[in-house]
Order: sequence, then C-alpha cells, then structure tokens
Amino acid sequence: MNSSPLPNGRLLPDSQSWNSSGSDEDLDVEPGPGPHGGVAELGGVLSKWTNYIHGWQDRWVVLKNNTLSYYKSQDEREYGCRGSLCLSKAVITPHEFDECRLDISVNDSVWYLRAQDPEHRNQWIDSIEQHRAESGYGSESSLRRHGSMLSLTSATSGYSATSTSSFKKGHSLREKLAEMETFRDILCRQVDTLQKFFDGCADAVTKDELQRDKIVEDDEDGFPTTRSNGEFLHNNNGSKEKRECINGIDFKGEAITFKATTVGILATLSHCIDLMVKREDSWQKRLDKEMEKRRRVEEAYKSALSELKKKSHFGGPDYEEGPNSLINEDEFFDAVEAALDRQDKIEEQSQCEKSRIQRSSSVPSGDIYSSVGSHRLAEKVEEMVQNHMTYSLQDVGGDANWQLVVEEGEMKVYRREVEENGIVLDPLKATHCVKGVTGHELCHYFWNTDVRNDWETTVENFNIVETLSDTAIIIYQTHKRVWPASQRDVLYLSAIRKIIANNESDPDTWLVCNFSVQHENAQPNNRCVRAKINIAMICQTLVSPPEGDKEISRDNILCKITYVANVNPGGWAPASVLRAVAKREYPKFLKRFTSYVQEKTAGKPILF
Repeated sequence: MNSSPLPNGRLLPDSQSWNSSGSDEDLDVEPGPGPHGGVAELGGVLSKWTNYIHGWQDRWVVLKNNTLSYYKSQDEREYGCRGSLCLSKAVITPHEFDECRLDISVNDSVWYLRAQDPEHRNQWIDSIEQHRAESGYGSESSLRRHGSMLSLTSATSGYSATSTSSFKKGHSLREKLAEMETFRDILCRQVDTLQKFFDGCADAVTKDELQRDKIVEDDEDGFPTTRSNGEFLHNNNGSKEKRECINGIDFKGEAITFKATTVGILATLSHCIDLMVKREDSWQKRLDKEMEKRRRVEEAYKSALSELKKKSHFGGPDYEEGPNSLINEDEFFDAVEAALDRQDKIEEQSQCEKSRIQRSSSVPSGDIYSSVGSHRLAEKVEEMVQNHMTYSLQDVGGDANWQLVVEEGEMKVYRREVEENGIVLDPLKATHCVKGVTGHELCHYFWNTDVRNDWETTVENFNIVETLSDTAIIIYQTHKRVWPASQRDVLYLSAIRKIIANNESDPDTWLVCNFSVQHENAQPNNRCVRAKINIAMICQTLVSPPEGDKEISRDNILCKITYVANVNPGGWAPASVLRAVAKREYPKFLKRFTSYVQEKTAGKPILF
C-alpha cells in the first residue's frame, strides 16, 4: 500500500484523506474502497478566492466521484454544496510563484485554491489526478475510450478527408475501376494459361534432349534400329509430345488476347488518370477553402478564448497588485485612473447628504490625557509636532532635492523620490495661500471628524478607536478601493495644536499632526493592506491692516498653508502609477478642502 508523509512524520495510507490544515480532527475519510476502484473520497479545508472584497476565505472542499465540490464549512454540508466542478476535462495548474496555490479551470470557470503548505497542495493535486485517471481521463486508456475520427484524419494528408466523398460522386471513375477489376480477372486467367503452356514446352524440350542422347548412345554401341525398307528408326515420342502440347493451346490467340487485355488496362488507367487530373483542381480548391475556413475559425476561437479569460479572470488574484501581477504598468495606470475618474463622477453627481459620525467639534485649550498609559503617546505627539515645526517649514531649496511637480496659481507641490525595497516612499510637500480664512479655521475643519465626510472623498468609513484627550484621538480609517490596487486602511493618531510665536511680529501657527500608531482594538486584517502615514497641516494667518478705523474683515486675512505627507503604501505597486496618482490627487485634495472651508466660514465671525 502506498503512503504519503504527514507534517508530523506519520504516514497516511492513500485510502485515507487529509485536509489543508494538517489537523487530525478535521479529517473527513470515506471508509473502504473509493468509488473508482480504490480512490477514496477526500475532504478538507482549503482557502478559496471569493472576490475583491472578501479575498481568500476558508471553505470545506470535497473530492468525490471525480467531482470537486465546496461548502462554506464542514457543518453546512447537509445544506448542499455552493459549487462543484467535474474534473474530467479540468485543467489543474500549480501556481508559478505561490507554492501553496493551485488553479482549477473548466472552460471559463476557474477556482483559485490555496492549501496550508506546499506539501498539502501536492497531496490534493495527486488525489485529483488519481480520480481523473480512474475515470478514464488523463491516462493511456483515455485515447481508446474517448478517441475520435479527428485524431485519425489529422495524422493523414489533407486529401484523405475529401477523397472518399470525391470517389462516391465520381461515377465515371468508379465505372473505370470496375472495368479494371474485370481486366484483372481476365489477365490472371491468361497468365495461368500461358504459364501452363510455357511449362509444357519446357518439359517437352527436356524429354527430347534426353531421347537424342539415348539415340547417340545406341549408335555408338552399333545396334541401330531399322525398318523393313532399311531406314533407321529413332524414338520420336518427345517430338510428338511437343507437337501435342503446341496443338493443345492456341498460343497465337492467347498472345493476341493478352495484348488486348493489357492495352485495355493501360487505356483504362490513362482514363482514370485523366479523371483524377480533372478533379484535382476541384479538390485543391475545396481543400484550400476548408483550410482557410479552419484557420479563420481557429483564430476567432483563440481571440474569443483570450477575451473570455481576460474578462472572466480579470478579478482573480493574479491581477492583484504585486511584483508578479499579470497587469503591466500601463494597464495598471489606466485601471487606477479610470477608477479615480469614476469616483470623481460619483462625488459630483451625488446630492445626498453623507452619513456622519457624530462627535463634538470643539477644541478646548486643555490637553489632559485620559489615562496614565497614554502619556507615552503624548510624548510622541510633542515629538512629532516639534519635528514638523523644525523641518516641514524649511525652504525646499538646498540639499533636500525637492522637485516641483505641480504649479497652479498660488499652489505648488514638491516631491522627493525615495524608494525602499522596491516600495515608493516619496515625501510630498505642498504650499498654498488661501484668502478669507484663518489657520485656526482650516485646522479645525481638517481635524474635526464631524465634517470629515463633507470634504474627504477617498474615505470609505472611519471610526474613533480611542479619545486620548480633547485635542488628540486615535482613528481607524478605510479608504475606497481603486482597482486593481488592494484596499488600504490606516490607524493613526490625530492631534491639533496652537504654537505660540516667540516673536511678536511673527504669526501664531496652528498645526494638525496625523501619524500611524498601533492599537489592540484595531489589528491589521487580511481584507486591507495597512498603510503608514505621517502627515501635517501647518497654517499661519497673515493679517493686513484695514483702512482707517474699519474692523478687520475676511478681506484682510490670508492663510499660508504648508502640507507635508510621508506615506508608506504598505505593499508593492508600480512606482510610475503611485507617483502619477499622487501628482494628480494632492492638488485636487487641497483645492477641494480649502474651497470647502471658505464656503463654511463665509459670513461667519472670524476664528483666530
């Protein structure tokens, strides 16, 4: 009995089954011989690719009667399977890069499955092949059981497929072939007759030579035989037999008939050749036409199959982002750009009020953290604030290698290209000037979660994980997916600060700092790729003196904005795509946000 090794070192007979988890408790074995002369039923847990949203999900998979079925779980088998594949004509493909994955396709239906480890994947593949072999497919007997005339005709020349029908239609050729059969029979009989004649003649000549030799011997002995008239008598039996042989067969007549028969055969063969030559052009034209038709059908089939695979499998895991993705950079960029355009269109057409998470928007002056354990985060906040005030406000010149990528009026966007292990980590810095609003107002609306969904269009949903103080909160946020990129989520601490100027002539500074943290209530999951951020919105209010005794109005206010962003996407994506998206989306974000603040503050008292 053959055996297969298990991860724990024990051997499992082939008549038993295993599952991808390698756990003895999860085994589902059909006792006794299997349905195909010894191949047992196999059941176990495999991960199955479901869709973009849910990704890989564990499913209970059963291999039985050359059919692969899956259930949501082992306990739900009694409710019926959720899908099944007949393995007779299935194509099983171990993945080129993922050693735990196998793809099973039947026509346009594809199952993407993953085992726990490569060993279990190979066990599933071997078991599937055993079922296929026992059912008559994938073995030597399959040619005998499921052969077709196409396999026979394909091995012959192009004429073999049309010659039979051509002979049936060619009545003249058939008649000439019948004549040749008759001539063949006549010729065979004539050959037999002539052969007998030649054999008889040869025997007579031999006997005559022997008789002559005997006469010569008698003459030498001196005992000649004489007639009464004195003439010598010789034995002429040989000559007599020779004459009888010649007289018994009409040699001349047989020769004439033989010649006529051969002439008739040659004439009929010539006629057959003429008929074949006349029909050759017709056969060749028909063959060329059929070959051209077959070529067009094959090309159409290949094209349709390619399109079908592209459409039906475009949602498969092979088209997800990653270094081994089947999508090239141009296709990846086009897909991302198209998805972003659709999101923009949806936002423009949407007139419904967006759902909001209710929370107080006030920003008291206090900064008392909720627990002693949060003081560590308080120190981190102060460190991040000081770093941004020191480095983010520095000029973009010098040795920083900042590149100007966008310039639209007062707004300028700079980028510094940085990559680490193939992942793009480009820092971005944007400067902008907005009239009619203060730095306090801009930072208030940027930090306040009550109005987050009013201006932020890339966020799918968010919730406050923990409130550390009146000016610091931890937020878990998921962003809308832009296919084919994976969906991203981010867990970050958001803090708002007012930085008092050291010099009376310098303006006060308001700052919102968002940076990634970890929290036990928001652990990473398989559904999203966890991104890391370090973002700061720094705003300084400049006031120009009003004329005369007039009060300061919004016309006298100008806010200088410095926005810096360091984002680690958490996974691989084409560098050109990430940089192109950043170049496109950051200016749009600043315009959208500043316009929203101007609209919300118009006609309201100024908040310095």
